[in-house]
Amino acid sequence: MEARRLSAEPDDVAPDGSKIFLGSSARRGSLALCELDPGLVTRPVRHQTVEEIWYVVAGRGQVWRLCDETEETVDVEPGVSLVIPTGCSFQFRTVGPEPLRFVICTMPPWPGQSEAVAADGAWLSTFDSREAQP
Repeated sequence: MEARRLSAEPDDVAPDGSKIFLGSSARRGSLALCELDPGLVTRPVRHQTVEEIWYVVAGRGQVWRLCDETEETVDVEPGVSLVIPTGCSFQFRTVGPEPLRFVICTMPPWPGQSEAVAADGAWLSTFDSREAQP
């Protein structure tokens, strides 16, 4: 049985560019805290084998999802939860002066960076535009 305290500094950077603070992991799922600083927009990605449930704990933002032919953008704030189904493209961004922070339950546990693959998105990623600058 695992008990884990979140680090003060991120444990990793997700393929979409957000900061990841690792929580506990079990045989059928894993838990993490995700953080995106104000003014940032992630890279659009899709997961190949996992699905996730997100629960927003701080900040405000928008989450865009495209599953088959169904596309939507959801305004998120503390208390909102949503699902990222396997194979759906998604992207998110902060709105306002605070970081967007949410708890992620990943099922099965996160297998590693190769899980997320690039996808078309709704917005220009601030990470890609930063990388293009000299």
